[in-house]
Amino acid sequence: MTQTSQLDQLVSACHWIGERGWAPATGGNMSIRQDAEFCLLSESGKDKGSLTRDDFIQVKIASNRVPSGRKPSAETGLHTLIYRLFPEAGAVLHTHTVNSTVLSRVEKGAALELQGYEMQKTLAGQHSHLDCVPIALFDNDQDIDGLAKHIEQFAAQNPLRYGFLLRGHGLTCWGKDVNEARRHLEGLEFLFQCELQRRVLESQ
Repeated sequence: MTQTSQLDQLVSACHWIGERGWAPATGGNMSIRQDAEFCLLSESGKDKGSLTRDDFIQVKIASNRVPSGRKPSAETGLHTLIYRLFPEAGAVLHTHTVNSTVLSRVEKGAALELQGYEMQKTLAGQHSHLDCVPIALFDNDQDIDGLAKHIEQFAAQNPLRYGFLLRGHGLTCWGKDVNEARRHLEGLEFLFQCELQRRVLESQ
């Protein structure tokens, strides 16, 4: 698929995310890999439900440098990290949903473990509800460069697939292209909602 088609699909995915309230008040950021050297990342301070092709900024993956001088989203360093860590990653979606934000604070462990849900099979490579799918959890940090280094160190010793959660912040997920990243986002959001409701019911 051409880069133009991928960017059009990303714009469409951003509108879909905006309609669901998954990136409220200009929160969240989304990107695609342009080539081995650059990605295209949403500009800071823009409503994700009304983004256009012109709202995506070219960013150098190796250095976070922005040739145009425009201001990309605050979590630029997390997007470029994913593209460096996972050469197969073609799109990254970062959202601020209620389910992911609340679960990231309720879960005190190093990962949110999902098991027993048929919808786990929406995630690439998952074939059974019996598998345990850990979604890594990291403490939120305004120092994005430091946070990226911490995640990189974690990924060097632990499998990191589909996405990760930042406590009190939200979900960052990815896929080989926009369609897969979007499927992972929708599948994980469904799983998060199920897990949150299960915990509420079991606590009563």
